[in-house]
Amino acid sequence: MGAEFVQLSLTPILIGVLAAVACALPGNFLILRRQALIGDAISHVVLPGIVVAFLLTGTIAAAPMLLGAAGAALVAVILIEAVRRLGNIEPGAAMGAVFTTMFAAGVLLLEQTNTSSVHLDVEHALMGNLESLVWLWAEGWHSLLDPAMLATLPDELPRIALVCAFVIAMTLIFWRWLKIATFDESFAQALGIPSSAVGLGLVIVAAIAAVAAFDAVGSIIVIAMFICPPAAARLITNRLEHQIIWSVGFATLAAVLGYVLAGYGPLWLGSPSAISAAGMIATVSGLILAGACLFGPRRTGMDVSWQDTP
Repeated sequence: MGAEFVQLSLTPILIGVLAAVACALPGNFLILRRQALIGDAISHVVLPGIVVAFLLTGTIAAAPMLLGAAGAALVAVILIEAVRRLGNIEPGAAMGAVFTTMFAAGVLLLEQTNTSSVHLDVEHALMGNLESLVWLWAEGWHSLLDPAMLATLPDELPRIALVCAFVIAMTLIFWRWLKIATFDESFAQALGIPSSAVGLGLVIVAAIAAVAAFDAVGSIIVIAMFICPPAAARLITNRLEHQIIWSVGFATLAAVLGYVLAGYGPLWLGSPSAISAAGMIATVSGLILAGACLFGPRRTGMDVSWQDTP
């Protein structure tokens, strides 16, 4: 039983947890800055960028994917500004129009190009391929101590682990700047903190997390994890440090419980087949947020002020 779990379930669960945490951490600050839509936007924008990068290079290596996503983000910013100025509409409406259009363009590119052979198609873009990221070479828990066995791990695991470590490191290194610039931009500028650069850096880190998670877990989990765990955590506590911890806990719970329910839930209900792990993980994260809205001690609002983080 232990060997079967290590082979079929350990790596997908680890990848799901790491992807969820990598997205939830910057999501905390995006929500507090009232920029939660940016997380949703990033997850939409990366799709056409990734597809174009693959079509130009013929590879799904991390570097071309990141460059493609960055290029798509730049195009999105230019289009948003053009739509906002030419159409004389509010920024939120311009963002919604551009991001949904770019995501639709990415879906069309996937449909019209032969990318399914490298697991880059509409289904994988939306749901990811979490269930297929198994470690068949493993012989049991002792394989975790065998360098030769570790070399056979799915490539997605070390990749998302590295990105998750990077996101955690950036959060710790720039913690003071992030905290001050998030709650009081004017005060941050008075202290000499480059608040605009901090905001840009936050978006860049969020984009890196989204690109790294996109291939393995798909856009559904990326969107859910940017918003649901941080929002639920904000309804639980009024201290930023505690909010970060709660959001990581919620993200981990959603990834683990969602994967288990996707695989075994239908069997418990008498159905012979499993369901999408990505869809179930996103559903569980939504249920956690719903529970926080109903029973959280701060469910009456999410006002942001320095008094909230003594």
